[in-house]
Amino acid sequence: MPIYEYACRACGHRFEHLLLPAAKTAPACPGCGSGDLEKLMSGFALSTRDLTKSRVKAARTQFAQSKSTKDKQIAEAEYVQHHMEDHVPPPLKPKKK
Repeated sequence: MPIYEYACRACGHRFEHLLLPAAKTAPACPGCGSGDLEKLMSGFALSTRDLTKSRVKAARTQFAQSKSTKDKQIAEAEYVQHHMEDHVPPPLKPKKK
């Protein structure tokens, strides 16, 4: 059973699709549901240390730049700020002599 790589022309999402012999329907983008796909050229499985490092770096960059990651970071910062305001006592004022 071959695995094909596709890129969605509507949203740009790239994904893999396992083509089952009994499948009657064409694949659709898991991101937006569009059927307007471009079949990509796939290479055979190859793994080297340099290739793995570059793939991990690209995946981390894509994850860090994703909207959901940025939203989570903003929400966490707001939560910490709110928590600090509610639970940290104000600084002590120096005593007058």
